[in-house]
Amino acid sequence: MARSGNIRLGDNAAGWLNGFIGVLIFSGSLPATRVAVQAFDPWFLTGARASLAGLLALLLLWRCKPPLPAGRQWAALFIVALGVVLGFPLLTALALQHLTSAHSIMWLGLLPLATAGFAVLRGGERPKPAFWCFALLGSLLVVGFAATQGLQASPRGDLLMLLAVAVCGLGYAEGARLSRSLGGWQVICWALLLALPVMAVLAAARAPTSLAGVAAPAWWGLGYVSLFSMLLGFVFWYRGLSLGGTAAVGQLQLLQPLFGLLLAGALLGEHVTAGMFGATMAVALCVAGARRFAG
Repeated sequence: MARSGNIRLGDNAAGWLNGFIGVLIFSGSLPATRVAVQAFDPWFLTGARASLAGLLALLLLWRCKPPLPAGRQWAALFIVALGVVLGFPLLTALALQHLTSAHSIMWLGLLPLATAGFAVLRGGERPKPAFWCFALLGSLLVVGFAATQGLQASPRGDLLMLLAVAVCGLGYAEGARLSRSLGGWQVICWALLLALPVMAVLAAARAPTSLAGVAAPAWWGLGYVSLFSMLLGFVFWYRGLSLGGTAAVGQLQLLQPLFGLLLAGALLGEHVTAGMFGATMAVALCVAGARRFAG
């Protein structure tokens, strides 16, 4: 990780703790989206979740009154909004019309590599070669294990998830770079506010004609992805990436698919096996190795 000497030990530990909390929150995103997309149009769901989170962000910015972003920071915020406010939520919602949550979670095993790659391109970080070995091994473990849980023929859904991973990795890396100057919660709040007009129009244009038939689980799913996935998770996640390093802390995402599978089992009744816990331990070792060689 570039400038690793400037990151104090306390900041590094805080970065990993914040990153872990963010991963736990994000782990519920795909199962919650899967529940919500059963009742809501994916375009409406994307606009609604961003609009609700954007209104909360507006309230938070009004209450705390941080300085306005300046100059090129707005361009970076546009990239963040494009990646994590619009791109990833919309692409995953569309993909979950064709895939189960367990199958879609498989693709999240590539997210740490995407994040680390964009951290090198956009943030100037330079992890050691051994870091990439652990990152690649961890990704292969997650993808390979998830693949054994059940494959399905849906090239369209898989392509959508692959695109979602790419734009999300860019949004994570760009947001982490920007949070060093703006602060973690400010980055996601400004990005949500920047996207709010478009997201509100999208939600209104694709709103269902009647909400009478929408069951409670769909509302809970919408609430979760709006408050936790779209706002609170990023408060911890961007802070963690900025304090501990994007490429290094980003490897915690290797745990997200396995946590997501557990949640999918608990919420959607999908089978959870003892092998999941073994895979979790193996991936945790890869995360530890990646952390060791990140700087």
